Amino acid sequence: MKPKNPKSAHTSNIKNTHQANHQINHQIDNATNSARTAESIDSIRIAVLGLGYVGLPLCLEFGKKYRTIGFDTNPQRIAELQEYIDKTTQCQPNDFLDSVYVVFSSDTKALKDANFYIIAVPTPIHNDKTPDISFLLQACEIVGNVLQKDDIVIFESTTYPTCTMNDCVPVLERVSSLKLNCDFFVGYSPERINPSDTLHTLTTIKKITSGSTPLIAQKIDSLYASIISAGTLCVSSIEVAEATKVIENAQRDINIAFVNEMYILLDKLGIDIFEVLQAAQTKWNFMPFYPGLVGGHCISVDPYYLSHIAQKIGYETKIISAGRMINNTMSSVFAQQLLKKMAQAKIEILDSDVLVVGVAFKKDCPDIRNSKVPEVVRELASFGCNVSVCDPLVDKNEVKKAYNIELLDLQDLQRYDGILIVLCHSILESYDFLALLKKNGVIFAINP
Repeated sequence: MKPKNPKSAHTSNIKNTHQANHQINHQIDNATNSARTAESIDSIRIAVLGLGYVGLPLCLEFGKKYRTIGFDTNPQRIAELQEYIDKTTQCQPNDFLDSVYVVFSSDTKALKDANFYIIAVPTPIHNDKTPDISFLLQACEIVGNVLQKDDIVIFESTTYPTCTMNDCVPVLERVSSLKLNCDFFVGYSPERINPSDTLHTLTTIKKITSGSTPLIAQKIDSLYASIISAGTLCVSSIEVAEATKVIENAQRDINIAFVNEMYILLDKLGIDIFEVLQAAQTKWNFMPFYPGLVGGHCISVDPYYLSHIAQKIGYETKIISAGRMINNTMSSVFAQQLLKKMAQAKIEILDSDVLVVGVAFKKDCPDIRNSKVPEVVRELASFGCNVSVCDPLVDKNEVKKAYNIELLDLQDLQRYDGILIVLCHSILESYDFLALLKKNGVIFAINP
């Protein structure tokens, strides 16, 4: 028998793939033509569930064109938004003025008239680093209770691939007694909000979209295309859209982990990493990342969602897990950098007075979720330091409640043996921290 030609088999596979892609494109083309005659603006009624960093900008943007209900289970948040107050600082009072079709409510009855439901609730992790999708499932319960025939549910919350179909849809079906793709439809369009970034905003970031059928995928894509100036990309499946988001954030986590490890190595060699990075950037394809603490509700969380689904199918992630391990050690690394500088200045560490500047996870952002500063404080305190903390941008009560740390106001700052600047908000850039130092006192800034 004549042996099979590997090249012929490869060519056959490519041909089959091209045929499959052609069929998918044909379906999408047909769906596009149908979508062009889809709902008029007057017939579209949108409900956005979850009015945080993601949901509020989305709600306000849709509210410029469509009847939109902004829903949140927190009545205080609703009361603030009705007064054009956004504590996240993502949206300013003027941003509310053009959204003439928006109504804010914490009453689930307000949702019953919607036919597009967009879920943008948090997806954190448990203490054991496993995904916590409880908010997502609660939102599905709420929507399920008001879901009607032909309604569309779109998920924006970051989660692991397969979560929408395997975890969320069953809840919607159970509560509503409706069937997916017969009575109602779903889609996934991952949020790409970058908190505190005034350049890359909702409308200027390309939007990934998907749907449970080709027609629904195109309807969802058309809906987002009506508000996103940067354009949209409709992908072939909900799972592709889910994976897109977690890969984006996991990649960033890994890149920061690499430069954090280089920071540790080069410091031991007596080499300035910032000079190295500046020099490396003279090569056109070098990607600059900088050492730092990795906290917040995205980059420090999403890799665990990938690891979770990997474990579920019997695969152990390696690079993803290594990146998380490195980044989780950096609180101790940076705290000890300050202590090293103090020791070099002949400052007695025991009973020294130290100030830590910055609690938020990111510059110019008041969000304190998954802040790594409490770990820094504990590390310094373990060496006998008297640690004070300040951050004029965050809510003092929230910090006290979440981390049991009493924040000092700028006017209450004293004199210190050492100051560790975790991050320097724009409002602090002109502040004279040198004036707060005792004799021989030192400052260590994570990003000088």
